[in-house]
Amino acid sequence: MDSLTLQKTQVQVRVNSFVRSVYNWMAIGLALTGFVAYSVANMPEVQNLIFGSPLVFFGLIIAELALVFVISARISRMQAATATLLFVIYSALNGATLSAVFLAYAKATITTTFFVCSATFVGCSIYGWTTRRDLTSLGGFMSMGLIGIIIASLVNMFVQSTAVSMIVSYIGVLVFVGLTAYDTQDIKNMALAQPADIDAGAVRKGAILGALKLYLDFINLFLMLLRIFGSGRDE
Repeated sequence: MDSLTLQKTQVQVRVNSFVRSVYNWMAIGLALTGFVAYSVANMPEVQNLIFGSPLVFFGLIIAELALVFVISARISRMQAATATLLFVIYSALNGATLSAVFLAYAKATITTTFFVCSATFVGCSIYGWTTRRDLTSLGGFMSMGLIGIIIASLVNMFVQSTAVSMIVSYIGVLVFVGLTAYDTQDIKNMALAQPADIDAGAVRKGAILGALKLYLDFINLFLMLLRIFGSGRDE
C-alpha cells in the first residue's frame, strides 16, 4: 500500500468513526427523551408538577434553551465529559416537557409519525451526505425560515389560530428537512477537516455538537409532522 492510499484510508477511518459517534449520541439522546417522556406521561404526580405550574414548565423550557446555547457556544471551552453530561441532561429535560405529546395524541399516531419522521430524516441525511452541491446558502435560508417560525409561533400563542398553526407546521417541515440535509453536510465537512493528531476529547466534543444539531432537527421535524398528521388522543 503506497503512502497516498494509506493516508486516504486513515482519513476515511477517522471520518467513519466520527460520524458513527455523532449518530450514536444522537440516538442515545432521542432514546433518553422518549423514555423520559413516556415515563412522565404515566406519572400523574410528575405531570401535575410540570404542567400544573407555569413557573415549573417555563422554568424547564428556559433551562433547555440555556443548555442548547451553552453547548453550542461554549463547547470548545469545556471538558468533553461536561459537554456529554449537558447533552444528556438536555435530552432528559426535553423528554419531560415533551411528555405532553403522549397526553395530546393517540399512541398509534405518535408511532406512525415517528416512523414517517425517521424515514424522512434518513432520506435528508443521505442527500446531505452524498450531494456535491454546497448547501451553505440553503442552511442560511433555512435559518431565516426558522426565525420566522419562532416569531409566528409566539404570535400565535396569543392569536390561537388553527390556520396559522397548520401553515407554520407545513413551513416547519420544509425548514427542518433543509436543515437536516445542511447539518449532515456540515458534520461531514467537520469530520473531513479533523487533523490527524486530534485528541479524543476534541473528537467527543465535536460529536456531541453534531449530535445536538441532528437531534434538534429530528425532534422539531417530528413535532411539525405530528401537528399535521396527528389525531387527538380521544379521537
